[in-house]
Amino acid sequence: MKSKKLFLVIAIAVAVSGVGWVAFGNLGENLVYYWTPSELHDHGDKAQGAIVRLGGMVKTGSIVPGDPLTFTVTDGTAEVKVLTTEIPPAMFREGIGVVVEGTVDSNGTFESKRLMVKHDNSYKAPTGGKMPDQKEMFGTLADDDAANAGKTPVAAGTP
Repeated sequence: MKSKKLFLVIAIAVAVSGVGWVAFGNLGENLVYYWTPSELHDHGDKAQGAIVRLGGMVKTGSIVPGDPLTFTVTDGTAEVKVLTTEIPPAMFREGIGVVVEGTVDSNGTFESKRLMVKHDNSYKAPTGGKMPDQKEMFGTLADDDAANAGKTPVAAGTP
């Protein structure tokens, strides 16, 4: 009877240890972080050649359409020039948050192999349980179009 209890306690301890190791083992190694332009500059030569993620805002007036697409990422303190042959997402524009993945060359230019934009996933349900009319539903798109009037959109294959 005593040996059965001891075996049960050991089996539970091994199971809990196994689940803990799977859940938390190497967790830090599997997390993917990104550096800001300031952090990228702080790492200097160590950042060159390493595959890193760079996060920040697309600087206003810095987008140069073409192949490669060129723009500047800033954190308000430092800036990094980015070149990418990636086709930008439809939401890509000045002033939006981006995360780019790639390497820093010897000139300090970030050559990106992956371009992601940050966006707000918030959903606002209609008030009062009624469906809004179309003008109300698409008003934010019209407001966004008005705010971007006169700006050149970035499109794939634009020289």
